[in-house]
Amino acid sequence: MCILFVYVDDGSVAGRYRLVLASNRDEFYARPAKLAAPWEENARIIGGRDMEPGREGGTWLAIGNHPAGQIKLGALLNVTGENKANVTNGRGPIVANFLKGELASRAYSEQLLAQDNFGAFNFVSIQLDAKGSDRSEGRNQPGGTVLHTSNAPHSIDTCKTGQALGFGNSTLEKPLQKVCRGRERFDEIVARCNVPFADKDALVHELMELLKSDVRHFPDPELTRRAGQHAEFLSSVNVRMPNGSYGSRTHTVILIDHNNHMEFIEQTLSGTDPHTGEWITTRIERELV
Repeated sequence: MCILFVYVDDGSVAGRYRLVLASNRDEFYARPAKLAAPWEENARIIGGRDMEPGREGGTWLAIGNHPAGQIKLGALLNVTGENKANVTNGRGPIVANFLKGELASRAYSEQLLAQDNFGAFNFVSIQLDAKGSDRSEGRNQPGGTVLHTSNAPHSIDTCKTGQALGFGNSTLEKPLQKVCRGRERFDEIVARCNVPFADKDALVHELMELLKSDVRHFPDPELTRRAGQHAEFLSSVNVRMPNGSYGSRTHTVILIDHNNHMEFIEQTLSGTDPHTGEWITTRIERELV
């Protein structure tokens, strides 16, 4: 399971971040992965990489500015409890192919569903225009698209900008309770901190604290329907399964300001015990032009 909170500014107020993102990757702790970094085959793309044998090079979350003039971000979430027939491809390349390719988000999503042979997924794509004649005046550039694409069932939904969005491992129509409650908290943080001259470090800290929340949002009929006996242990934003082998192993915050300066902050577990293992912090800054 994974969870994703996103705010994409609509340009109505000067000085706000164009993008605020907070995300958890839930995975088996022992599954090998590379830390977030510029990719070897395309240094304009930044993100972690799956290194599971046979699935090397896939990713769950990455951002880049390819082709030039566009800022593209992709995030992948499984759809819990959905069994798909005729699955022949892993889901890991979905984000990577979007960021490395030339297609805009909607055209890519349409192609993705037309050629669907993947396990059940929710794919969130964000595309921002990196150009704008008003950058020198410190105002947000117009142009931003957030799409939610799923193959369980097939759908492409345009999400509204200028408000807090939350995504998880169910459909948009039946969000999990932890997504609803987490989105409310994310909305409060963004509304209070996404203002000109705000304390950026305080914003990052609060977003990380949201991602580390162990509060269980249970009972949750939709999560129970999908996850059965494991539902309660999966009902918090920060997942910790009782057997100690699976949970939220990566916390990611991404900020893009009105000058397209990006900060990518990530905390990743090194080892297989979230309580005793080392948490490695990665911080990458880049001008996305």
